[in-house]
Parts: sequence; C-alpha cells; structure tokens
Amino acid sequence: MNVGEFVAALKALRLWSGLSYRELAAKAQASGGSLPPSTIASMLGRNTLPRAPLIATFVLACGLDQDTADRWATVRNSIAIGTEISDSSAPLPPQSDSGTEPAPPAPQLTRRRRLLVIGAAALGLLLSIAAFLLLKPTETPERPAAEPQLPHDGWVLIQPAHIPDHDLCVGEGRERNRRTDRPLAVQRPCATITPDTYLTATSINGVYEIRWHHPTEGVGCLTVDEALTEADTLIAPSECTGAAHQRYQLEPTQTPTGYRIRPTHSGLCLGILGGHADVDDGAELAQAPCTGALDQVFLVRPTTSPRPR
Repeated sequence: MNVGEFVAALKALRLWSGLSYRELAAKAQASGGSLPPSTIASMLGRNTLPRAPLIATFVLACGLDQDTADRWATVRNSIAIGTEISDSSAPLPPQSDSGTEPAPPAPQLTRRRRLLVIGAAALGLLLSIAAFLLLKPTETPERPAAEPQLPHDGWVLIQPAHIPDHDLCVGEGRERNRRTDRPLAVQRPCATITPDTYLTATSINGVYEIRWHHPTEGVGCLTVDEALTEADTLIAPSECTGAAHQRYQLEPTQTPTGYRIRPTHSGLCLGILGGHADVDDGAELAQAPCTGALDQVFLVRPTTSPRPR
C-alpha cells in the first residue's frame, strides 16, 4: 500500500461513517481530541501522508474502536518508514578468509523485513476496509450533502432526534424529582403537546426565540434559568425580554436533517438532561456542552395552530 492508496482508504472510511466534516469534528472534540473540518478536508484532499496524531483521532471519530485505530496507525507508520528507506545500495562487507560468499548486506535484510511488515499490515487494513464497506450494499459517488435550510417563522413541533419513532415533542412539564412545581420544557407525546410553539427569527441570521402560546398563561419565551452558563441548567418559559438567554442559534445538521439549538449567551447545546438514553415522557431539557449526540439534535416540523385539543 502506498500513500495514495492509504488516503483513498481514509476517504472510503469517511464515506462509510456517513458523517460530515463538522460532525466528525464534533465527535472528536467530545472524545477529547481536535480535528477541525479544515484539517479533515486537507487530510483527505492531498496525496500526502497525514500526520500520525490525526489518524487515530479520525478513525475513532468515524465510529471504530481503539484496536482498529491502532491498526490504521501501524499501517501509516509502516508506509512512512518504507518511504524513508534509500534505494542506494550499501557497500558490501569484505569476504572472509575461507573464500565463502559474503553475507547479504544488512541494509537489504532490514528493507526486506520492513516491506514484510508493511505488506502484512496493509493486507489487514484492506480486509478491514472491505468488511466495513460490505455493510453498505451499494456505493454511490461522494458528493456534498445538501445543507439544511433554516426554518421560517411559524408554528412548529420541536422533536428530539434520539427518540426512534419521533413521537415525543418539546412541551410543558414539571421536574421529575418534584423539587419544584414550576413549568419546564420537557419531552411529551406530540399528539397531546401543549402549549403551542411559535418560532420567531431575530435580526441575527440563524438566531430565534422559541415562544410558547399557553391557553391560560399567555405568551412566554423559553429561557435558560437565571442566564446561567453552567451545564445541566434547565429551560423554563418566562416573559419575553429579548435577552441573550432567551435566544437560540439554530445550527443545521445533516445526519439526521435537524438542528442543534444553542443558547446565545452560553454557546452550549440544548439536550435531554438524562442524555441519549433518556427516552421517557417528562425528561427535562437542559443546556450542556455540545457532544454531537442525537439527544442534542432536534427536528423542527411546521404545524398549524391553534390545533384541536
């Protein structure tokens, strides 16, 4: 395997993952690594061997385990060693007094051993890639995914993407630990959701207010409690004032096609307090560091209002 084939294998792995450059960067960051989208584009767009520290981070972000990442790193390092070996022959050692043939030059033995290492590692890597690609019955040429559009003002249902059948939406509830009895943003069955939700764009591109129209309490904006910037801060309706902790940056995602919702005052992401595994009716929304997990991705579905009760 040469450098070009190794880079082609990295491209195939990225296709297999189904993740965009931004999503790979987010997964790497969530695992404590650094892999900016510009770095990924450079790594996959050049016919040069990527730097060693990037390989394991990239392979892990694609969804593979540490053992497999180590195999990729081994192949990368073997290719690097192979390209550094000089093709010039070393001088032969003097013949022995017995007149026997001189021993093969040591550099040639070293080169042969290195080539065997490269070949074995590359074969294992190619078999691994083949197994991954078999998970996709058909392969289509790589093409840029369409960037999701920002939503228009209007009545919407906001649905957490980690619920498999998407039958839960963001609506009103209470703290499950009964510490308070105030209204909070929680996930509720969409069929009976209340209050009605209206998405209002601000003068800043991609920034919105999320307004609840309650049948008895009137209009309120979803608000990060006390404008706190700490993780696990809950979200509750409050009088609309236009404050930063009542405004949210909607960042389009591609897999699935939805949005990350980020409070503008903290830069964190809204998600489910219990994380990806919490699919229960009544699970509270909270802000937390952005991880790229599906409980921090929301589908925004246009609807009509007032809806029948």
